[in-house]
Amino acid sequence: MFDDTPQQLPARLPELRIAAREAGFTMSCDERTGSLLAVLAAGGPRRILELGTGVGEGTAWLLSGMDDAAELVTVELDGALQAVARTGSGADDRVTFVTEDGGTWLENYDGEPFDLVFADTWPGKFTHLDIALGLVAPGGTYLIDDLLPQPGWPEGHEASVERLLAALTTRRDFRTVRLDWASGLLLAVRTGTGTGPGTGPGPDRPTGTV
Repeated sequence: MFDDTPQQLPARLPELRIAAREAGFTMSCDERTGSLLAVLAAGGPRRILELGTGVGEGTAWLLSGMDDAAELVTVELDGALQAVARTGSGADDRVTFVTEDGGTWLENYDGEPFDLVFADTWPGKFTHLDIALGLVAPGGTYLIDDLLPQPGWPEGHEASVERLLAALTTRRDFRTVRLDWASGLLLAVRTGTGTGPGTGPGPDRPTGTV
């Protein structure tokens, strides 16, 4: 039987999981998604953006795959949650922690694009999608998770997910693949061909209650 349980875990993962339970935080990426993050980070992206730090489990996975020359910017609205991630990881000069609403940060950011964007919160996924995709460098990767139905989804959220997937898979400037794996993933690579959305729903069209 094929076992896809990750074998290489970030050293800080156990303590971060304890901190998440103590904080009542249940939205951390699962370990299979984390293992994919580590592999993508190990592939050599120089600049990485994480939208939604949480307590830092995704951050730990990314840092475990990054080389010494890579840089990670991670954005989180909840300062108390992000403080958990800062403890220990804050001494790693490859990561910059930003405590700010993700949508506001996306609207105001005017720096260089990123080779890998992991959108693990609503801004950059259900809102501000065009802006987030515009920050992906040519040949760069955009990743989202939590696309399979989950307990606790608000009414109408599944329809919002379907509209989001339709918006992403009809874009002319990204090649996408859906993965019925982990929590449900979509991986998209900026191809450099085309200039934006295709014939499907516009990426920043309201997606209902999320």
